[in-house]
Amino acid sequence: MATEKRKRAFVRSFFTSPTAVEEDDTAKMLRKASQLRGMQAPDVWVPDNEDATAPSMRDEGVENILDVISEHGEAFPGEIHPRVVWHRDDPETRRRGFEHMMRLADPDEGAIQHIDGFVVPEVGAIDDWKKADEFITIVESKHGLEEGSLSMSPIIESGEAELAMSRIDEEIGKRSNNLERLFLLVDGEVDYTKDMRAMTPTGDLPPWPELRHNTSRAASANGLIAVDGPYDDIRDVEGYHERMTDNRAKGMLGIWSLTPGQVVEANTAPLPPEVGTYLLDVDGKTVELERTDDDAHAYDGDDVELEALGDGRYRLKTGGEKRELDEDELRKELRDRTQYVMAMDDYVDSMEEFEEAKAAGKGAISMTRTAKLVFDDTEVEVTRDRMWDEATYQAAQTPITLFQEVYEARPDQRDDLRDTYGEEVVDRAMEVG
Repeated sequence: MATEKRKRAFVRSFFTSPTAVEEDDTAKMLRKASQLRGMQAPDVWVPDNEDATAPSMRDEGVENILDVISEHGEAFPGEIHPRVVWHRDDPETRRRGFEHMMRLADPDEGAIQHIDGFVVPEVGAIDDWKKADEFITIVESKHGLEEGSLSMSPIIESGEAELAMSRIDEEIGKRSNNLERLFLLVDGEVDYTKDMRAMTPTGDLPPWPELRHNTSRAASANGLIAVDGPYDDIRDVEGYHERMTDNRAKGMLGIWSLTPGQVVEANTAPLPPEVGTYLLDVDGKTVELERTDDDAHAYDGDDVELEALGDGRYRLKTGGEKRELDEDELRKELRDRTQYVMAMDDYVDSMEEFEEAKAAGKGAISMTRTAKLVFDDTEVEVTRDRMWDEATYQAAQTPITLFQEVYEARPDQRDDLRDTYGEEVVDRAMEVG
């Protein structure tokens, strides 16, 4: 079965597709999604037989899942987790979800061999999670599947479900359940907002940072994977990136993707950048400096002005304030105002250097980075020293480990990765750590 693929420890993209649409070919969207490859193919594909599919078409949606996955599932490079109907307060909805899972898991239909598990929406308290788990256990038993071979990924869409996450560690491992099958914890902020009866003046969703933190914490504590909910302004690429950046600072790598374009952004954003960049703090705003042809980093804006006065003196204007600084004072000011975003080759170079030092018996070393910063026609060299020890090395290893896992688990993306970083850097990245 497809459970071998579930050994991966990462999920960047969680892509949903309607299982039936009002077209001559009702499986059109499923069929297109099943043939995505490379960076457009998600780590987890979710044929969505719940919110994305009209209630009147969900039975047909199940048949479409069977047809499409039996034909294309083996070649699909990610995991496949259909989303079935479920509701903590509605036994009839839970019954329909159970029947759909039973149908999808029939080995004679040829799809279950390529299905990794089920996404279960609208769960409630922990006892409701155990009901879903029990239904999946029955499905496995009925069809002669290995117990625990199908994963379960609940969507956190209620206060009850959020509280239930704090009880996972108390329940996993009990003989009375198979909650070891839990895989993803997925936030569903839209229904969560409704359940919480929350309102904003504009009608937009609240950001719910607490929910995302709690989901990430529960995933970390129980060896699971946290996934953020949908970002529905699909044209707002910058906002999508900001959301992912904020999530990664919480330890939440995965995010819902609504389009193949969002899948590409979700797949690439967590990986180290191709080129290192300097960020400049300008009156509380972060500005990315532009890399020039001669490998300098130039500021392009009107909020910072720098003038060389001669004799090692400079006039710096920021936020309407003018100051005269000597060379040392200016360099310190710019060090305090800048941050460096490490590229893939920066990580590899630094890790290799530390590994060599450690092999030589050194526990810590200082690494130096010098950059030329340009403001209008004025250039200043800024040097930063950073002490590397074992803890620094382990922290730097996190993005490299992700890259290595992606490279191993997604052969369809290797050409893209080599085109992005270059053969030599990729080969070295696969060796460090």
